[in-house]
This record gives sequence, structure tokens and C-alpha cells, in this order.
Amino acid sequence: QVQLVESGGDSVQSGGSLRLSCVVSRYIYNNNNKACMGWFRQVPGEEREGVAAIFTGDGSTYYVDSVQGRFTISQDNVKNTMYLQMNSLKPEDTGMYYCAARPCLRATAATMTSPRAYNYWGQGTQVTVSS
Repeated sequence: QVQLVESGGDSVQSGGSLRLSCVVSRYIYNNNNKACMGWFRQVPGEEREGVAAIFTGDGSTYYVDSVQGRFTISQDNVKNTMYLQMNSLKPEDTGMYYCAARPCLRATAATMTSPRAYNYWGQGTQVTVSS
């Protein structure tokens, strides 16, 4: 059974930092031990948007422009955990953050941060940044 469990959400002031974690069950990986994983966020009344993604096959990472240089996505294969280090947080970073994953053989830049490309989702963890 595929499971993704996020943690690490909190309320912080603008300029602060948080690290989100997502434990991903091993079933998400294909036979080549590769998967596409990502972080997404959503605020009420708006569509879910991509934030960052990683391809486990070669460690390549993808970021949307609004978080480039502030957020870092990473993975720990031993712990089956994906992380999102968020620095220099801004009020516009506020939202429910979801991790998502899917088996994949290769990364395609056009789809890595697209919510529609992912099959499996966590329950979400709330991040609130106050000014």
C-alpha cells in the first residue's frame, strides 16, 4: 500500500525557516528504484500549485520561480524520506503543503511540478507565515 505522511508544518514569522518531511512507502518505487516526488501547496479557493520536485533516479531537482534560491528539496533513500527546507519564508508561502509521488523512469521538466502528473498524495501539513 502506498502511503505518504507529511510533517513539519508550523506558524513562523516572515524571514523564518521550516523543514517539511514526507515519509514515502517503498511501494512507490518502480522496479528500477526510481520515482518522481514533489511538494505542492494550496490555499483555500485556489488551485494546488507545484513548489519543488525531485527525480530519485539521478537526484535532479526542479523549482518554481517563486521559491528558487529559498527552498531546497532533498531525499534520504535510507529513511525513505523527502524533505523541503524552506528559508526566507514570506507570507505568500502560506498554505497547506502536500507531498506527492509516482513511479517514473525519467524526469520531464514540463511535468515534474504539475499536480496532475502525480498519483499518490499525503494528507498535507499547514504552513503559516505571518508578516
